[in-house]
Amino acid sequence: MSSSEARPPERLHGLDALRGTALLLGVVLHASMSYFPVTIWIVPDTDNSPVAGAVFFGIHLFRMTSFFLIAGLFAHMMLGRRGTVGFVRDRLIRIAGPLATFWFPVLAAIIAGLIWMAAIRNGGIIPTDGPPPPPLTIETFPLTHLWFLWVLLILYVALLVLRAPFALLDRQGGWGRVSDRITGTLIGPWTPPVMAAPLALAFWLAPNWTPFFGIPTPDTGLVPNAVALTAFGSAFGLGVLLDRRRDLLGRIERLWPVFTILALGTGTAALIMVGGPVPDLAPVTEPALKARLAAIMALAVFASTFAVLSLALRFASGHSAIRRYLADASYWVYIVHLPLVMVGQILVVNQTWPWFIKFGVVIGGTLTISLITYELLVRHSFVGGWLNGRRIPWRRRTEPELSPAE
Repeated sequence: MSSSEARPPERLHGLDALRGTALLLGVVLHASMSYFPVTIWIVPDTDNSPVAGAVFFGIHLFRMTSFFLIAGLFAHMMLGRRGTVGFVRDRLIRIAGPLATFWFPVLAAIIAGLIWMAAIRNGGIIPTDGPPPPPLTIETFPLTHLWFLWVLLILYVALLVLRAPFALLDRQGGWGRVSDRITGTLIGPWTPPVMAAPLALAFWLAPNWTPFFGIPTPDTGLVPNAVALTAFGSAFGLGVLLDRRRDLLGRIERLWPVFTILALGTGTAALIMVGGPVPDLAPVTEPALKARLAAIMALAVFASTFAVLSLALRFASGHSAIRRYLADASYWVYIVHLPLVMVGQILVVNQTWPWFIKFGVVIGGTLTISLITYELLVRHSFVGGWLNGRRIPWRRRTEPELSPAE
């Protein structure tokens, strides 16, 4: 058994790299949505391909479950280092603060993009006969792509509430030793199906579930849907347990061939079962079919999550200045990327280029602008200290102590 108290505070470069990759892949995910063969996005393009659907499907399988698993590990690490008061103060500054600050400007930019696209469809004139926006309620609150910050805050509260009675009653560490043994038993080739079981049930119980989209994104409403809470909450909780048993990361790393083969097999099977990259987006209603789809989708989610986790630990655990920089920049990039993606999609929508050229231009333009603004406006200013925990002076090349998910 290896508890968090017995470990040196080493930096987990592989997990940092995966966390940053998960955020940066949000640019690719949202850029791909214009080029689906079926319309699912506010900026649909007539130049499209099933490949864009496959790209979306593959990324969506693992991206946010991986992020929340790492976030749980980092949260427990910070709680042990800073204590409850320090943890709460840091999370309010670096998670709640950006959500409160950037939510309205981001929403306003998205609405502006919507109006711009509507004007293009209306011959250059802004339509005035559209439906009124829905009333702003707990159920309709538009969190936009910043929903992950809100869900993080919910999970942090859950961590503190659930941890408190055990911390009070377990002065001698008995419950901790039991949980550490359970965690050790949980980690193995069987981990993806064990983690998938609650998610499969949540999929099956969810009304109007569309299998192609897997975990429904909780971007609308202040109460996340049950499927998202199940998936992200279980991933976050496992991350918390893994921080107590950091030695198990080595076991996960050694299983990378098993997890990768399982992810490729279940992911391919899931894509075929949901209709391929040109799916029928109607919710599944037949109970037996829904049960089969729920099982394969849940298994594909956690198999792919553990595949990318093990691959990151195996191949990205060494220090890399480029990976370190991108991991630091990823928080800012993700916050500002969606309006930039929409602008790029609108600017190229009437071009006669192949879809993959447009796709690449949107991704490249978004990342270029995001990274330039990060370097010039964020990294070396108080904003960098706010988001990343430490401002990097212009002439100094040191690493921030913490990553945004920590």
